[in-house]
Amino acid sequence: MPIPYHTYGRSGAMLNFSHANGYPPDAYGPLFSKLGERYQIVAMRMRPLWDGADPMHLFDWRPLAADLAQFLDELYLTRLIGVGHSMGATTTLRLALLQPERFRALILIDPVLFPPSVVYTWNLIYRLGLAYQLHPLARFTRRRRCSFESPQEMFHQYRKKTVFQRLSDEGLLAYVTAMARQSPDGSVRLCYSPEWEARIYVTGVRADMEIWDDLSSLKPPTLILRGDQTDTFRENAAHAFQHRLPSATIVSIPNTTHLVPLEAPAETAKLIIQFLDQFELTEKNLPGKETGKMEWNPQLITPLN
Repeated sequence: MPIPYHTYGRSGAMLNFSHANGYPPDAYGPLFSKLGERYQIVAMRMRPLWDGADPMHLFDWRPLAADLAQFLDELYLTRLIGVGHSMGATTTLRLALLQPERFRALILIDPVLFPPSVVYTWNLIYRLGLAYQLHPLARFTRRRRCSFESPQEMFHQYRKKTVFQRLSDEGLLAYVTAMARQSPDGSVRLCYSPEWEARIYVTGVRADMEIWDDLSSLKPPTLILRGDQTDTFRENAAHAFQHRLPSATIVSIPNTTHLVPLEAPAETAKLIIQFLDQFELTEKNLPGKETGKMEWNPQLITPLN
């Protein structure tokens, strides 16, 4: 069966977007409404959203990159802009390292990438069979409420949650609409199961030494956007990334968390467009010259020190 996907925008360069764990493509509606003014966007529904997919068949995130490669092959897409958030950013990065010809530029939004010391520690925890017990998000997710009387009740309950406090009503509504699978009686159930969400958490980072070992060979121009209050792509990981790939541009967006593209969709879109515009302008004005680190200084941002 072909991999299911969504499309946004009508014209412009082709952009592939890979979503986060627990956030289907339509959850990014406010971001896509901005990016869709300049780009054609395709966004596959990743493995946890496939009917009948078994989470216990996933042991690390390498198959997610293989899924993305298969999806791009099915649509005959190559040399496109690769954008991803969280799990989707790490997946896009992994594929770009394996098959650099796939992408002409990368935008990684708060990727799930921890320093090597965390990778080693987590692999030990996983091998000891303690992953579900010790991962705080996995413990919480497995107890997550899965059904609501209506989309309105779901929105009302989620509006109270700390994790969503920085989302506008429009952004939260996009998330609820993306996650709610409606029944004939009007009730809704989450389309992204807690079992899959927890499995993604405990299998993440397990194969990430491959990324750290190969990072210095990354070819496409790369922009990383991170929340300045993120608990995921922390400053130690950002500095380790920059050390291995000095050509990358890493930007912190003020007053945002790991959910930066949902909390600040306009700012996120503006920075993506600025980066891609400067990259394309550099290529046009300096034909044949290798593109290094972009020299730019948008006033909206706080660069990583």
